[in-house]
Amino acid sequence: MALRKTVPEGIRITKVGLWFIILTVLVAVPAANTGNNALYLVEATMLSLLVVSGVISRQNLRRLEIDFDPPLEVYANEPFDIGFELRNRGRLWPRWLLVLAGSEQTKSVLVPFLPRRSAFAGNLELTATRRGVLRLEHAHLASIFPLGLFRKGMRYRVDLDLLIYPEIRSSVEFRQRSLGGVGEEAARRIGAGPELHSLRAFRLGDDRRGIHWKQTARTGELVYMEREAETGERLSIVLDNAVGELDSDSRKEAFELLVSEAATAAHYYLERDYEVELVTWNEVVGFGRGRGHRRKVLEALALVPAVALRPYPLTGSDPATPALTLDMKERGA
Repeated sequence: MALRKTVPEGIRITKVGLWFIILTVLVAVPAANTGNNALYLVEATMLSLLVVSGVISRQNLRRLEIDFDPPLEVYANEPFDIGFELRNRGRLWPRWLLVLAGSEQTKSVLVPFLPRRSAFAGNLELTATRRGVLRLEHAHLASIFPLGLFRKGMRYRVDLDLLIYPEIRSSVEFRQRSLGGVGEEAARRIGAGPELHSLRAFRLGDDRRGIHWKQTARTGELVYMEREAETGERLSIVLDNAVGELDSDSRKEAFELLVSEAATAAHYYLERDYEVELVTWNEVVGFGRGRGHRRKVLEALALVPAVALRPYPLTGSDPATPALTLDMKERGA
C-alpha cells in the first residue's frame, strides 16, 4: 500500500550546519569591522549556501512514495526486518542522501542515491521488547542533501500493526511430572522413533537405510536396526493465566516468563511434529500440527492476558493426553 499522506516536520540544523552557522557569524564580525570586500564576498557566499541548502533539501523530498512489507512472524527481543520500497515519482531529477526511520526503536537507513522514476528496496531493523500489538504510526523520511547543513523531515502515516509473539527461549525445563513423560520415554515396541530397539538379521524388504554397518562389518552379515516407537504424540499445553492482579514488576516479569515458556514448549513440540493444543482461561486452541497451527498458538499467547484467580484448576480438553501445566504457583509468585 503506497503511503501518500505526508506531514512536513520542518527543518532542523545538523551538527555540521551549526558549525557552519558559527563560522558564518565569525566571518561576519571582521567583515563588518574592516569593511573588507573579500570578506563580504565570502560572507555572502556562505549565507547563500545556507539558503540554497534549505530550499534544495525541501525539494529533495517531493514526489516520493513508500511501501512497507511486514514479516509474517515477529518474536519479542529478537531483531526483525520490515521490508520497504522507496519510489521516486519525479520525472526530472534524482534524489540524494535520504534517511528513512520507522520509529525510535528502528535503525535509520541511508538511501544515498535514487534515480528518477525508479525505486530503492531495503529493510528497517527493529526489536520489540514486549509481546502483544506493536503499532507503528509513522515513517520518518529526511533529507540531508546537498551539504548536510540541514535535516528536512517528512512524516508518512503508516498505521501498521504488528503482532509480536512471545519470546522463544533457547531452552526450557520441561517438568517430567507435568508432562507425564510425553515423547521422552519410548514404548517397548517397534516403530519409527529415534532410539534403538534391537538388532537382527537383515530380511528381504527391509529398508537399507536401517542397516547397522559397523555390526555388519564386524559379523560379515547384514545387520538391521529396529527402532522403538514413540508414545505421546499429542500434548496439551495448559497455561493457567488466572494469576490475579499483576501489581508489581516482579509479578509482571514472572507472568511474561510463564507465557514465554508456553510459547517455547509449543514451538519445541510442533517442530517435532507433535499434535499440540493450547488451553488458557480465555480460549482453547484445539489440537493441530504444522506451521499454520503454530501461528494460531503463538497468536493466542501473544494476546493472552492475566485474569482473576479461579477456585478450580485448569485442565486440558482430553484427560488421556499428557499435559504440560504452567502456572505461577510453582514459581512462588
